[in-house]
Amino acid sequence: MALYDVDIRPQLDQVSPDIANPQSSRLDEDDSTLSSASSDRSVRSVESTTASKGKWKANINGDWRYGSSESATSTAMSSVSSSTAAEDKTITRPQFTSPLKKRMSDGSIKQPPLRLNSSIGSASEQPQAVPEQPQQDQQTQHIPPKKKRGRPPKDKSLLAQPAPKAPKASRISELKDEVRPRSSIPSRLPAEVHASQAIEAAYASRLNPFELHRGEHSLLADLLMSHEVTVYLNIRNAILRLWHQNPLCGVTPKEAAGCAKEARFFGLAEAAYKWLVRNGYINFGCVETPRDAGIAKSRRSGKQKTVVVVGAGVSGLTTARQLEHLFEHDAKRWTDVGERPPKVIVLEGRKRIGGRVYSKQLRDQVPGSLPDDLRNTVEMGAMIVTGFEHGNPLDTIIRGQLGLRYHLMKDALTIYDSDGRPVDEQRDMLNTELYADISDRAGDFRAAPQDTNTLKGDEELISRCRDPISDGFADFQLEPLPNPMDHLPQYKPAAKRGRRRNAPPQTEKLTGRTRVIEMSNATQSAARAAKEMGWQLREGIARNQSISLNEMARASSHPTLGSVMDDAIEQYQDLVQLTPQDMRMLNWHHANLEYANAAPVSSLSLSGHDQDTGNEFEGAHSEIIGGYTQLPRGLMNLPTKLDVRFDRVVDSIHYNEGAPGESEYTTKVVCSDGQIIEADQVVMTVPLGVLKDDVVDFDPPLPGWKYGVIQRMGFGLLNKVILLYDQSFWDDDRDMFGLLNDAEQQNSLDPEEYARRRGRFYLIWNASKISGRPALVALMAGHAAHDAETTDSNSLLAEINDRLRTVFSPEKVTAPSEVIVTRWKRDPFTRGTYSYVGPRTRSGDYDLMAKPVGNLHFAGEATCGTHPATVHGAFLSGLRVASDVMTAMTGPIDLPLPLVGAPTIKQETVARYNMPQTVPLPPQPSISTNTPATAQVNAPIIKQEHDPTSLASVPVYASAPAPPPPKLAGPPKQSVCARDDSFWARPSFDHNDLDYEASIVGTILSRLGDRPLKPSRPGVNPFLLFTKAKWDECKAHCSRDASTAGRDAIRATLGKWWKAATEEEKRPYLEQSEQAQKVADTQRKEWAEGVEKWDAEARRIRQEFVAEHPPPVVQGEGVGGSKRKSNNSSWVVLDHV
Repeated sequence: MALYDVDIRPQLDQVSPDIANPQSSRLDEDDSTLSSASSDRSVRSVESTTASKGKWKANINGDWRYGSSESATSTAMSSVSSSTAAEDKTITRPQFTSPLKKRMSDGSIKQPPLRLNSSIGSASEQPQAVPEQPQQDQQTQHIPPKKKRGRPPKDKSLLAQPAPKAPKASRISELKDEVRPRSSIPSRLPAEVHASQAIEAAYASRLNPFELHRGEHSLLADLLMSHEVTVYLNIRNAILRLWHQNPLCGVTPKEAAGCAKEARFFGLAEAAYKWLVRNGYINFGCVETPRDAGIAKSRRSGKQKTVVVVGAGVSGLTTARQLEHLFEHDAKRWTDVGERPPKVIVLEGRKRIGGRVYSKQLRDQVPGSLPDDLRNTVEMGAMIVTGFEHGNPLDTIIRGQLGLRYHLMKDALTIYDSDGRPVDEQRDMLNTELYADISDRAGDFRAAPQDTNTLKGDEELISRCRDPISDGFADFQLEPLPNPMDHLPQYKPAAKRGRRRNAPPQTEKLTGRTRVIEMSNATQSAARAAKEMGWQLREGIARNQSISLNEMARASSHPTLGSVMDDAIEQYQDLVQLTPQDMRMLNWHHANLEYANAAPVSSLSLSGHDQDTGNEFEGAHSEIIGGYTQLPRGLMNLPTKLDVRFDRVVDSIHYNEGAPGESEYTTKVVCSDGQIIEADQVVMTVPLGVLKDDVVDFDPPLPGWKYGVIQRMGFGLLNKVILLYDQSFWDDDRDMFGLLNDAEQQNSLDPEEYARRRGRFYLIWNASKISGRPALVALMAGHAAHDAETTDSNSLLAEINDRLRTVFSPEKVTAPSEVIVTRWKRDPFTRGTYSYVGPRTRSGDYDLMAKPVGNLHFAGEATCGTHPATVHGAFLSGLRVASDVMTAMTGPIDLPLPLVGAPTIKQETVARYNMPQTVPLPPQPSISTNTPATAQVNAPIIKQEHDPTSLASVPVYASAPAPPPPKLAGPPKQSVCARDDSFWARPSFDHNDLDYEASIVGTILSRLGDRPLKPSRPGVNPFLLFTKAKWDECKAHCSRDASTAGRDAIRATLGKWWKAATEEEKRPYLEQSEQAQKVADTQRKEWAEGVEKWDAEARRIRQEFVAEHPPPVVQGEGVGGSKRKSNNSSWVVLDHV
């Protein structure tokens, strides 16, 4: 949870120019055309909301309208916020005592009767997961009364439609004649390197490369055999690798099919591809979706459904953009039934996009102060990207697609005391470690996370990019390799990874988050822990003496984090000598935690305030140069412009709470100006604060479980004071510095005395590198954030100027040229900043917020328990809700059955298997041929266990020529599984058969020579040729900004160059590729003709040999016949024991 990843919307007041310093300073109001809110705007009360609603009326044209433009109010619901996606919880699956399954020869799965543990019913008998019906607290028992609908019924005459055609989905599994297996796996890339890239791509997508995601598990658990899970994961990881190699181009179905190593696994490739696309793991963001020319012609007429997205923040724009991708991807679902793909309309109450991501343009622009002529802006809301690595989806958008410039932040931090002196570094370390220990002890009361149990693949095989062998080799083992995992990155759970360089121990000062790490001091006595930190124990304190927080934690049914941590501080005062400066430093850390959660620590849940711990991304934090608003602007405009309608303040939403088709009423979204938009699905991405204040009227009212969770969850506040100067007087190489605040009573040791003031300007960011102007951003956290809403701007400016003058020289601190104060609580479109876990918030409330109500869906940072209060969380919520809407409109993902086809044997493979290995030939006096003593054949090598039995001891039996095998007209009568007895050949062969066949083969090879070898594919791709030719040039270009440009950056830049190249520039590479393809086609044609001629001659020689030298006659079957492993499609012996 961090401010930087949350939307914030400012309210500003004018400041007098005569403050302390005679220089005039301007204080900027948020009155630009980019925002529709102002500080003096009247806000109607919640009680008057219902009374002020308009009525339904029909105009002279017979159209129904709600209210009128004359009576429209300006304070109804707004649009968007940055929000976050929550993943559904996994329902524990029953444990089967007999999980064995068998795939039949036709590809279907035969499952034995299931026997479940006695304590668990059958899977089909398990109750469906339904939203919790929470018991209403006394504070939330008021639920709006269910009122009679006030909208006209559906026009039944419009429902008459011609009989729809059955949808025909394009399936990867049907591309066997068009796509070659392994075509998307580079042949020259070592398997271990390919595996490491695929595993890295899975981690970069927030997926475990070695096990199924719970969504995949629910979709495929009953369709896969155990060894096929590994095959599926290899294909899924390879598809993710294609996407992350170049996110400027979407992955096509044919490319996904090429990730399978055999054509019979195309069904698995289709399942992986569809699931990844539907859930936004590939082909998302500002990338163009390929269009079918045949479908485009049918889009001009026909019925068209509508999806309305309320809010144009990051979550709303992501939802709309992802829905456009999904509708484009599955356009045939609608065109095949005579409809056009649905349209998406985004309603925004402001005059700008972005919601709480708001980069305000400065009044005085300095040309050339930023690269690429970027504007001088300051961040009113979201500001920091919390690491690009290990799964942040914004990495794909910001760096991979939009190519935005960013500044990597440093952790170096100096904290100044209230008297302006820098705090001793050693003392700072002591208090930091003490605060971390207190956090660890309070963490003993946190709620235990819910474990998930999904199907897992073979980690060793996946690490080598290898699939399990087919059925019949149950005892197969991999041969050992030296240091096989050296090339793979080692991952540990995020909560236990090492700290970033220069960060204080156990604390992220940029995020305000404390972490429990390995070897935590919470496992020791408090006195021993303090002694090891470096504190001097009071006289008479034993080293085994500790503190107990149980009494405070159990004093209330809803304990808070602040009360327990303050109790721990007071108990530590009995063990060590804490000074007033120590108290100021400990409360500085409190303020940092209040900034991360946008709420005082006394308002945070003890058990769940850090419920998103473990989901943090890695890498240095960064800021977007030129403004964070470039992100939502890119989502709106690329690749095509979204239909965003500004100044559309939503007044009421009339939705259908039942299943599709059950309601006789149409879904309508009514704006305050009287405009009505009919919709099939509605997505709400407004901030939680808007929902808590009942600004929007829902018809019917939201059910009790949804209303209860809205009231239980917390929605916090954080504000900023932004100062613009003509020149900097601080260390411009530092990205931030901290300020300690005194207690209300001077030098007090009571933690409560610090609560009101500790968050006032406690952290100041240097924003010069991203704004292009000397600028400071002072944070107001905790209770101070609420004080900023009511304190006039003159007083705030005078206070921060006084603080800065105590730290820096008074002569250097001049009056700022421009001052901006944010007041997000006043903003009618946000009413706060971002969500937090309050004392009454329950486990799973974030997931309940994400649950739809009928055709009304919800997105935003408050719908995601894994990444709340962040911009990337808002982005993820848009991807999640787009998947929900798509499922509601089209149903679940359509999978091919069976997923895995029956194994097939190529003719070339059969021909090679029909030729035995090097076989010594005994002298044959009755045969006068030129057969050599040995016959060298290119046969497959099969490793066999050592057997001391000598072939000479095996009885010899002559055999008669076998009759030609009958033509098969169905599935084989014999099993293809080596564990079945019918797989083994009857003892009617002997080594004379091998001698006779070897004589024939030797004759053929002596006359014709070896069979022509199939030529290899050219593998000449025009883009690869372009990459090879331009690599050095591109590397020099990329090194202008970074001394050592990485390979990924060079590849991404080359992809942009190729995409931007003209046809004239591409022609040499295309011609070279075409020429290589022509040569390959000629060689392949010559090979086909040579093979056909060689096979004809071989058949003729075989016939002549058999006519001249008939096989030996059978003298009877022996009594001690041996078991010989044979494939059932021919007589060739594979194993002779």
